[in-house]
Amino acid sequence: MVAVSGPFAPLVAELDRWAAAGRVAAFWWRDDDAVAATPALDRLRATTAGIPVGLAVVPAGADGTLARAVDRWHEVEILCHGEAHRNWSPPERKTCELGPDRPAAVVLDGIGAGRERLAGLFGVRLLPVLVPPWNRIDPALVPALPGRGWRGLSTFGDRRARSPAPGLVAVNTHVDIMDWSARSGRPAPDVVRTVVERLAARRPEAGDPAEPVGILSHHLVHDDAAWDSCAGLAAVVTAHPAARWVRPSVAFEGG
Repeated sequence: MVAVSGPFAPLVAELDRWAAAGRVAAFWWRDDDAVAATPALDRLRATTAGIPVGLAVVPAGADGTLARAVDRWHEVEILCHGEAHRNWSPPERKTCELGPDRPAAVVLDGIGAGRERLAGLFGVRLLPVLVPPWNRIDPALVPALPGRGWRGLSTFGDRRARSPAPGLVAVNTHVDIMDWSARSGRPAPDVVRTVVERLAARRPEAGDPAEPVGILSHHLVHDDAAWDSCAGLAAVVTAHPAARWVRPSVAFEGG
């Protein structure tokens, strides 16, 4: 087993339970809002060294510096983060780019054009996976996604179904490194508690672990607390024999 003290000890204890049952817990990592090569992106790459990361890139803002950085980052795969990360909702509703406030055809054409732009920048690194900005999408749009070439959809929280539409696989994130109300990183004990809760709901005795536990980071706004949580999770999951990181392309297979 892995010997760890401090805030990450409860995570090790939970994974020890998985090991005792002869099972392995699956995790995947998604990082949102990438547009360019930055020192924060370099830190994310260093923190997640050896871990496959799904980098959700905003098509309208993506530039050549990010493409060149990705060329040197062998573990990363690219996901499409909407169109321009622009809010179209009125003030009384939650922020949403892919909502009901524009004609469906306009929204679908926009994200399709965004995916084409990312394909030009990243080639085979791009997966046909849509990550809606703010993790929100009009449910009425979802059935149309496979017909537009999308094979995966990723938001936040437990998925209602593995396949929300024929030909489409949902793989969500569940543990946000950030506290958005405070615009700061969540303390490590809080992050660990959420991870353990998610794992407990997937314990072997409860049945199939099903959806991998998704870690959600936003490298551009991380503070020291956020980076500490990222580093701790990366170290424990990588080292523990009852945990494994899943490549995004593997997680979204079957669409």
